[in-house]
Amino acid sequence: MLLRRTAGRTAQAPTADVFPVADGLCTVVSNAAVNDRYRHLVLAAPPTALTARAGQFFHLLCSPDHGMQPFLRRPMSVYRIDAEAGRIEFLYKCVGAGTRAMAALGPGDPFNMLGPLGNGFSIEPSWRDIVVLGRGVGLATLAPTARLAAAQGIGVTAILSAARPDYLMSRDAFEETGAAIITVTDVDGSSDVGKVETILRRLIADGRADAFFTCGSNRLMTLLKTLGAEFGIPGQVALEQQMACGLGMCFCCVRRFEVAGEVVHKRVCREGPVFDLAEALSW
Repeated sequence: MLLRRTAGRTAQAPTADVFPVADGLCTVVSNAAVNDRYRHLVLAAPPTALTARAGQFFHLLCSPDHGMQPFLRRPMSVYRIDAEAGRIEFLYKCVGAGTRAMAALGPGDPFNMLGPLGNGFSIEPSWRDIVVLGRGVGLATLAPTARLAAAQGIGVTAILSAARPDYLMSRDAFEETGAAIITVTDVDGSSDVGKVETILRRLIADGRADAFFTCGSNRLMTLLKTLGAEFGIPGQVALEQQMACGLGMCFCCVRRFEVAGEVVHKRVCREGPVFDLAEALSW
């Protein structure tokens, strides 16, 4: 089945366009544990899937877990696309029946996914340096943004946050782009919001923060939103939300935003998952 949908716009999004969405089978290439919490899934994917942009997601149909079929698909953002090899990659956290079932997939297994869906990140050519700040698996969502910026000659500072050093995700992906990497963890207290704020203010003072990008943490999103308002720095946030259809029909993923002083409701799957940081409200 091939669908056609018109993309919406976030504050920094490019002009609305039309892109294909396909529901079809992929084949598992590998599905390896990264650590005791996260796994790395690689799929041989059809050409339509390989058109996904940074920040877009796929709706994954999870296999039965101990005989029970998860009722809803799982939305998951793209970690990496290798168009030459015809592969698409995801980093995911095992948290429930659906992702536990995904963890049981092995090479050669079929896997159904719908996408690419939603509106992704956008980069302004006038920016010289951007800051990417994320936590946990949210860093997988942000990694393609660093590639997008690097392809345009824009410098990237990536602040990677996690509970423990071994949970710092996507570091190799950011290193491949030449990003300046700063790691912060709960173990040594460096992930404290106040300490992260000190890092950000130093980057702003050094002229290395033309825009902010974030995913994976409410407290970090709130911090970037506050600093963005103080210094007039634009930003984008990729929001995570439970979804039923992933196409905007069920209104399961509606969240509140503040636009021009008025609180409005938007669907994360359709109007997002990437939104203007200044409009996003904490949860």
